[in-house]
Amino acid sequence: MSNRVEALHQATQRVGKSKGQKIEVIRIKWIWEKVSDFVIGSIVPVLLLIIWQVAGDLGLFSPSFLPTPLEIVAEFRTLIASGELSQHLAISLQRALVGFLIGGSIGLLFGFFVGFVQKLEVLLDPSFQMLRMIPHLAIAPLIILWFGFGETSKIVIIASGAFFPMYIYTFLGIRSVDYKLFEVAQVLNFSKTKQIFRLILPASMPGILLGLRLSVAISWLGLVVAELIGSQEGIGFLINYGKQNSNAELIFVGVIIFAVIGKLVDSLVRWLEKRWLSWRDSFQG
Repeated sequence: MSNRVEALHQATQRVGKSKGQKIEVIRIKWIWEKVSDFVIGSIVPVLLLIIWQVAGDLGLFSPSFLPTPLEIVAEFRTLIASGELSQHLAISLQRALVGFLIGGSIGLLFGFFVGFVQKLEVLLDPSFQMLRMIPHLAIAPLIILWFGFGETSKIVIIASGAFFPMYIYTFLGIRSVDYKLFEVAQVLNFSKTKQIFRLILPASMPGILLGLRLSVAISWLGLVVAELIGSQEGIGFLINYGKQNSNAELIFVGVIIFAVIGKLVDSLVRWLEKRWLSWRDSFQG
């Protein structure tokens, strides 16, 4: 009897070790794939930076026209050491966040109302679609005329851009819910509340998250417009200051910050999308 128990215990240990080894192999494989993707994605940017630096060192273009990557890095260090970079970046992020929260929230609410009530679609959607086609640069002077050059005008410019993607994709997400699901809900005797929270919202979540992603992106673009038109603080102000003083390195610093922060925020939204929509089976390419 004791021999059988010992044999069973050893078999259990072997199975446990085998599972542990498989998990470790999967984890290593996943890490390797991520590292490989990062390396492959870095090839083109690294080559461009090398060519750029070499061309600058050879004097193929003027530093005032196109500073080298090392000169731009030196400007980064100067701004970080003086504390200016963190100060201006914090102000820009605050503006973008407040504008996005205001515009995105209003867009989400109107998307829900217009998506659920067909009469509201007839009443409001044509006006929203017309306003959506007005570019930021066209409406920004009017907003500044109304609200001045203070923070309010900047927040309004950002919020106006954040509103439309959130509204459109929330509305489309609700309207794209398969009607067969409502028939199933009627068979299960779902109340209106259950239909909204257990059927409509989960089914429309892909559209809502796409609207969130685009709304964040447009908010960041709206921040650029707001700060370039008139600002005494922020990353856009640094770009304007560099333009006025013919400091190409400072302009590149501002552009790079806008690009990097925008990419990081977009990656965060994509991560949330994958996490919340992990139940979907989609083509990976």
